Amino acid sequence: MNIRLYEIFTSVEGEGILYGTKTLFVRLSGCPFKCFYCDTKDALPMNSGNEYSITEAKNLIKKNLQKNTYKVNFTGGDPLAQSKALAELAKFVQNKKIPTYLESSCYDSKKFTDVLPYIDFIKIEFKTPDSGFVDLKHYSKLLENELECLRLAKKSKKTTYIKVVVSSKTQLKPFKKLLGQIFKIISKTDLAGFIIQPTYGISEPSLEQLFSFYDSVYPYYDQVRIVPQLHKFIGAP
Repeated sequence: MNIRLYEIFTSVEGEGILYGTKTLFVRLSGCPFKCFYCDTKDALPMNSGNEYSITEAKNLIKKNLQKNTYKVNFTGGDPLAQSKALAELAKFVQNKKIPTYLESSCYDSKKFTDVLPYIDFIKIEFKTPDSGFVDLKHYSKLLENELECLRLAKKSKKTTYIKVVVSSKTQLKPFKKLLGQIFKIISKTDLAGFIIQPTYGISEPSLEQLFSFYDSVYPYYDQVRIVPQLHKFIGAP
């Protein structure tokens, strides 16, 4: 089994509930979709980066691990595009007693089950209809998979949080509908966080818009946070 990796590097976690932690990022190549605000477009093609055997990839991780690294973040692209190979790498990291973290849109619940046993922190990034991730015709299928991944993560009792990227294009009505579907599945006691992340440098939402999204989440989950991408403000990769 081989795997295509776009890059491996250590940086500051700039997103989500573990922002600010020293992290080894393992960026896998390939994502079958593309959001209009995607900031890793070079890693989207399945033939981007370089191909390695699983043994070679494990050695790269071992070589790049720095002292006091808090976790290993498997990102992309979308890591689920190479789910079985990803499972092998995540298992390897877990065996080294380092927490594993999955950063994914969770577009395929079957692929998600391949990696779930080997992930400690799960970020499910729910896409809004305006993201461009898929066209409106296929959005319901995407959402079905994302919600199923949320069910599976809850059942597994993994540390799970939700992220939703919002832009000036994001409409409040479908956002509220999405919240209703999410919180039919999971309660606030089962959730480690709910992050509203504004787009950066493109179609940025206004403060008024951000508050409207925040106020919509708050009745369901009062620990909701608006968190921009920290690493972009401090010049980290």
